[in-house]
Amino acid sequence: MLILCRLAILCLFFHYRILHPVNDAYGLWLTSVICEIWFAVSWILDQFPKWYPIQRETYLDRLSLRYEKEGQPSGLAPVDVFVSTVDPLKEPPLITANTVLSILAVDYPVDKVACYVSDDGAAMLTFEALSDTAEFARKWVPFCKKFSIEPRAPEWYFCQKMDYLKNKVHPSFVRERRAMKRDYEEFKVKINALVATAQKVPEEGWTMQDGTPWPGNNVRDHPGMIQVFLGHSGVRDTDGNELPRLVYVSREKRPGFDHHKKAGAMNSLIRVSAVLSNAPYLLNVDCDHYINNSKAIREAMCFMMDPQSGKKVCYVQFPQRFDGIDRHDRYSNRNVVFFDINMKGLDGIQGPIYVGTGCVFRRQALYGFDAPKKKKPPGKTCNCWPKWCCLCCGLRKKGKTKAKDNKTNLKDTTSTQIHAVENIQEGAIVAVSNVGKRSEANQMKLEKKFGQSPVFVASAVMQEGGVPRNASPACLLREAIQVISCGYEDKTEWGKEIGWIYGSVTEDILTGFKMHCHGWRSVYCMPKRPAFKGSAPINLSDRLHQVLRWALGSVEIFLSRHCPIWYGYGGGLKWLERFSYINSVVYPWTSLPLIVYCSLPAVCLLTGKFIVPEISNYAGILFMLMFMSIAVTGILEMQWGGVGIDDWWRNEQFWVIGGASSHLFALFQGLLKVLAGVDTNFTVTSKAADDGAFSELYIFKWTTLLIPPTTLLIINIIGVIVGVSDAISNGYDSWGPLFGRLFFALWVIVHLYPFLKGMLGKQDRMPTIIVVWSILLASILTLLWVRVNPFVAKGGPVLEICRLSCGN
Repeated sequence: MLILCRLAILCLFFHYRILHPVNDAYGLWLTSVICEIWFAVSWILDQFPKWYPIQRETYLDRLSLRYEKEGQPSGLAPVDVFVSTVDPLKEPPLITANTVLSILAVDYPVDKVACYVSDDGAAMLTFEALSDTAEFARKWVPFCKKFSIEPRAPEWYFCQKMDYLKNKVHPSFVRERRAMKRDYEEFKVKINALVATAQKVPEEGWTMQDGTPWPGNNVRDHPGMIQVFLGHSGVRDTDGNELPRLVYVSREKRPGFDHHKKAGAMNSLIRVSAVLSNAPYLLNVDCDHYINNSKAIREAMCFMMDPQSGKKVCYVQFPQRFDGIDRHDRYSNRNVVFFDINMKGLDGIQGPIYVGTGCVFRRQALYGFDAPKKKKPPGKTCNCWPKWCCLCCGLRKKGKTKAKDNKTNLKDTTSTQIHAVENIQEGAIVAVSNVGKRSEANQMKLEKKFGQSPVFVASAVMQEGGVPRNASPACLLREAIQVISCGYEDKTEWGKEIGWIYGSVTEDILTGFKMHCHGWRSVYCMPKRPAFKGSAPINLSDRLHQVLRWALGSVEIFLSRHCPIWYGYGGGLKWLERFSYINSVVYPWTSLPLIVYCSLPAVCLLTGKFIVPEISNYAGILFMLMFMSIAVTGILEMQWGGVGIDDWWRNEQFWVIGGASSHLFALFQGLLKVLAGVDTNFTVTSKAADDGAFSELYIFKWTTLLIPPTTLLIINIIGVIVGVSDAISNGYDSWGPLFGRLFFALWVIVHLYPFLKGMLGKQDRMPTIIVVWSILLASILTLLWVRVNPFVAKGGPVLEICRLSCGN
């Protein structure tokens, strides 16, 4: 109701604005109206998908009652977990190790969890660190499960400010905890020693323990590498129990091939996991997003394995939560308005968008299959109709039924698994054909779609997952090496219709969008204890570069064939869900009207003009209603989203900061990339190690992204000074018209205040480069001001006769 009321007020507001132009400042008025219309359209795209927000609950006890009956093997579905990393110097191995340890210690049946770590940088440092992690996991996993500790990432568990001795703790826990902390400190020393050694690369490259050269010495030209650290026979924890599987994967890279960055690495993990374990569900986490809630996978299974609605769920998305953010969250790193308001609203329509991490997928949905259709209720049979009606309609229906049966049989035949893999020998795969020539043609069709791997094709049609029982591990490893080769995806549908979709640096939006177009729905799960936690870039420069990468991906999607404005009609995408996707790819374009609109206050103060005519009583009521509707809508969203006023205000501030910097640069870079073919390389956002609380918050890094917001800030401050100075010189009557312009300019300055604090740094002192640049810009603006002199009439100064007789 509030959305509709605000929409009606918006229409009345624009009716007034358009019919009451400012004749003496027509250009400023027209510019402001165009910007306001764009903001209104953007608001509509953002608000309409919030019409039906929902809050979900899970009941883990019911899940256990259904699938974990006493005395029987667990019926929970297997899950393959993907961890992706690229540069161990920017993504510290200790952080990746903590993520892996939290996965291996998750509260889930051991034989149903497999962790695959993708090392896209082919770094021996990552390999060695993962080897030490696997050894430490033999102690850490049984300790976690024995005492049910949370979280199960050791770094974050031991740094908690808690008194673990209260509530009559058992003495054995105290003893084992202290021993485990000592073991972890030794483990950290090992990892840090590896990092220190890796700082200087030997001239001949790295060598392994047996003296052979490390295959990944050339990052851009190396073979595929797979190493199974845990999960094979003989490797158990210190209590003698089995451990989840841990697999290191580094896909092949050769010059001349497009490897598609993270999306290509994730698709390689899909194929490797399908050959080695083939779990029906996949969990994707970044290397710095550890499992904070050990029951997170069970939370997702409450939706995925739901007997009624689970079959149509393609993925379960968890909100992103972060550690190491300052109390004031200066740069809106938590992004709670998006995660606690927007995503809840989408969950009531067709589900939240995929945000790149903390997401449990259905493997069949990633393979590009359509969602199962709802069975229509049975129509009236002949028993419901009079006999004379059956005689009239029988002949006509008989022909239709026969044709329909033939069509159904053909569909069933082509959708049946073509080859049952009966035996996998050393060099060949023996397959037995179930149907005749038609199945051979269909097998070729599947290989054209999924690639030339019979093992993978056979696994792709298994809805419940699993691998052949009589397959030898050695042969499966050789097949896994084949599916991560450079040329495997050539002339297939990988990255187009299957797996993570290529064509954008934000492959997550595209991947989720394609699934929704196939009729799937997604689910938003917000357990009381956050499922995952990660590290956020907390200094201003890194934060702006992160937002720049997201915005560039949206621009690429907007200019591609997958743009939700014109793609996916006739499928299963709902209209309100389409609005949300349109909003997610259109928002960088808002940077242009935003920068223009934020410049208008300074122009109005410097020229003495304003974008609004003298306000009548009717106009005053409209403006008051407009501000009230904005405030009430925001309050309602904060109430049902559980968002505080501070977080909401930080989000509003960073919307202006990011729009005036990162979004603008992303827009121009996206246009250059798509239209002129000028590609832009991005560096991985640095993940902070444990160097003290908020140590990176005050680090200042110069970047060109700082120029537009700095310019807006300076010209508005100059405008305020000039406007107040002019009012003082012109007397009391000039203060009334000045108030609206000052309010407009102060609105911009207040929104850019965190940006100003970010430039000042910890010492509250402006860096020299900013001082020099600001003085130069202010000098140019001052010279322009003197040249234009807007407070003087255009015809020149008005000269009057003073009537004084001046003698010689």
